[in-house]
Amino acid sequence: MTTTSAPGTGATFAEPGATPLALLLLGQEADTGSERGVDCPGELPVASDPDLVARAAAAKAALGDKVFILGHHYQRDEVIQFADVTGDSFKLARDAAARPEAEYIVFCGVHFMAESADILTTERQQVVLPDLAAGCSMADMATAEQVAECWDQLVDAGVADTVVPVAYMNSSADIKAFTGRHGGTICTSSNAKRALEWAFEQGQKVLFLPDQHLGRNTAVRDMGLSLDDCVVYNPHKPNGGLTAEQLRAAKMILWRGHCSVHGRFSLDSVNEVRERVPGVTVLVHPECKHEVVEAADMVGSTEYIIKALDAAEPGSKWAIGTELNLVRRLAKAHPDKEIVFLDRTVCFCSTMNRIDLPHLVWALESLVDGRVPNVITVDPETEKFAKVALDQMLALP
Repeated sequence: MTTTSAPGTGATFAEPGATPLALLLLGQEADTGSERGVDCPGELPVASDPDLVARAAAAKAALGDKVFILGHHYQRDEVIQFADVTGDSFKLARDAAARPEAEYIVFCGVHFMAESADILTTERQQVVLPDLAAGCSMADMATAEQVAECWDQLVDAGVADTVVPVAYMNSSADIKAFTGRHGGTICTSSNAKRALEWAFEQGQKVLFLPDQHLGRNTAVRDMGLSLDDCVVYNPHKPNGGLTAEQLRAAKMILWRGHCSVHGRFSLDSVNEVRERVPGVTVLVHPECKHEVVEAADMVGSTEYIIKALDAAEPGSKWAIGTELNLVRRLAKAHPDKEIVFLDRTVCFCSTMNRIDLPHLVWALESLVDGRVPNVITVDPETEKFAKVALDQMLALP
């Protein structure tokens, strides 16, 4: 498929002799204290040309009910203002499925979310991702080939018949299809406990894909398992870095994947914010590392975080461990509360923020002109088994 990228993107370059901190903030240096593969993309570019706001509004009005725009919570404000609905990935996919009259679903999120929307919507609807480079590093950490090799290891260890796969919503359609083929289910950060309870009723072990932290935190904090019950399968090591004996002894086989944003938060972040903001309540997402979750006061999904702040007392102080666009939006929505970002440095989800106003305008104006850009299509076989796993999640008690 040949596609055209929208104009208006550019690179940021550091001045000669820039300090390590400046390089970190510009996204050109790694923070060695954070999880491997987790870089900070730095501050966002300045807001797009104001003329683009009028162009987006005009294109959306011209399309009318033919278009339905979905905006993930982590999108920048200049994009979220045009969303018909906002939410987390699964809520948005379900919202799209509930609007069969819309010919075009413009998903302001990342690739795996658009795939899920395509799986759950009708054949006549087309799902558009304004920038095909808007991926998810976590979802990319588990490929179909790697997971097939892992399953072969489980077969060789003699435990495959007792293993139930549970795939996080933040996974590719291929991984969701693998899960459906092997009798598993999908989960979100909101229902991970229910999904694991169901899985352990079906078998003795769980293969949790691809976020090790959500799997570990749910198993240990919510299910009463111990850290010793968990092993980590590393697809970049021979046999996943595990022996057959380790696979036989484990109850939770965690894929070695993580979120590039939530993996930045550290125990030092929690300790520092408690010193800086006396009386603060630390609220973090369960994709954070186990020691961060253990040190926090409250833990919950994106929707949980939003509801907790909506219900919070005026004058209360909060440090939030999740994506910065959402934290800033929550701070603006609750001026009667002190809401700060948990980490010391500015850090956005770089792939989510590829969906900027120039890309959105380009996508909408293309639709007005009769061209459908960047269509996300899941092949029928993959869709069939991915939907089996998604339907299993919807059937969870």
